[in-house]
Amino acid sequence: MSTRRYHSPRRGDAAAETREAILSSAHDLFLARGYTGVTIGQIAEAAGVAAPTVYSSVGNKPSILVTLMQPPLTDPTLGEILTELEACGDPRGVIDLTARGTRRMHERHWDLIYGIFYRDPPGEPAVKAVLDSGANDYAQRLGRVADRLVALDGLRAGLTRESALDVLWFCLGPHAWITLVGERSWTFDRAQEWIADCARRELLKD
Repeated sequence: MSTRRYHSPRRGDAAAETREAILSSAHDLFLARGYTGVTIGQIAEAAGVAAPTVYSSVGNKPSILVTLMQPPLTDPTLGEILTELEACGDPRGVIDLTARGTRRMHERHWDLIYGIFYRDPPGEPAVKAVLDSGANDYAQRLGRVADRLVALDGLRAGLTRESALDVLWFCLGPHAWITLVGERSWTFDRAQEWIADCARRELLKD
């Protein structure tokens, strides 16, 4: 006779709520004290659970941070912008769309991007590997922006596709937003305008 394992919806809901409480508590503590200044015990206390529950629900500290990293690393904004770029026949419009999209992505996840990953970067190899993978994916998407500019014959004379990608990374990559908004306290509006203007000036034909 076969047996079927019973799954309680209420038990599943409770587990999901516990996981969410742990992640929310970790998020707030990491922002307030820095990643290195927070222990699993403190996360458990803030979430109202026992420390072993943190490990069984989410994992250790690197695992918690990797989970918190997923929303900014998997944000669909850049993918949506790339779809729009394919329909855009104006090189200036391509730059403007990219500036708007990267701005929206950074603004949406700013507390994590600047508050945790930049101000107090974790040193665990597992976390670094995920961040490196995210940076590589970001660069590949900017590469598609460069490809679109090449296809539109929009690059100024003598500028190669690879050189264009370097400029795009400098002007529109994460460090541009971190420097202007985080370190220099620019508004996102001001940063977006300057970044787009800089990219247009350096990349496009007169």
